[in-house]
Amino acid sequence: MEKFPIGVFDSGVGGLSVLREIRTLLPAQPVYYFADQAHVPYGSRQIEEVRAFSHGITRYLLNLGARLIVVACNTASVASLSSLREEYPHIPFVGMEPAVKPAAEQSHNGRVGVLATEATFHTAMYASVVERFARDVILLEDPCPGLVAQVEKGDLNGEQTRTILMKAIDPMLAAGVDTIVMGCTHYPFVIPLIQSIAGPDVRVIDPAPAIARQTRRMLEAHDLLAGGKRKAAAHFITSGEAGSFKKILQLLINVKRPVKQVTWQNGNVVDLA
Repeated sequence: MEKFPIGVFDSGVGGLSVLREIRTLLPAQPVYYFADQAHVPYGSRQIEEVRAFSHGITRYLLNLGARLIVVACNTASVASLSSLREEYPHIPFVGMEPAVKPAAEQSHNGRVGVLATEATFHTAMYASVVERFARDVILLEDPCPGLVAQVEKGDLNGEQTRTILMKAIDPMLAAGVDTIVMGCTHYPFVIPLIQSIAGPDVRVIDPAPAIARQTRRMLEAHDLLAGGKRKAAAHFITSGEAGSFKKILQLLINVKRPVKQVTWQNGNVVDLA
């Protein structure tokens, strides 16, 4: 039996940007990754709906033996972290929030661009982060509509992806931003394209490494850190189509692994017969 597995979930492939950092920092920790591709994208859905999906996925991952859950999705984090911690007080949870604090600290001119989903922008958690850490910073926000779908397809530098990003970034550059924050876990996969559009003088911040470090701290605090140097297994599950996810898995993080396909029934994740 695997020792101290953790569960990581997202609406689709975006959370793989977080998983990649976790696997680099914690290679001995077994991982279950769940992509809810039946419902991607979360960013355009109602908060209550995303919360229900998050609870269903968490139940499934806990039944697999997960001892810690990483909500590797900004929208799911703002929708469900509080209720998940309330329902499972004995389980440690790690969530995402836009890296507005480090951006505000690192910006030289106090002008920061934030790329996130509409759902994230319209939440109390985001407003709280801005109020606490960016009161003296000018924030330029853009939800990059359509970008999640492009990443889900594996189109990381095509013409349509470039057009979406230029529409978001060009006004930010015109306003003088010197820092751009990734507020959606799908978006780090297009950082090379973002950097090429923004130029070398603009800092682009990916919160995934910080989330991996927080995951390690939480594992240590709860005595759940897997010891040894041997690389543990990573298991992949999707509520979408397994073959497609297997291909995107190799494209995005260069991993070849079997993918288990599941489905939703009455608010619960169930294995296919």
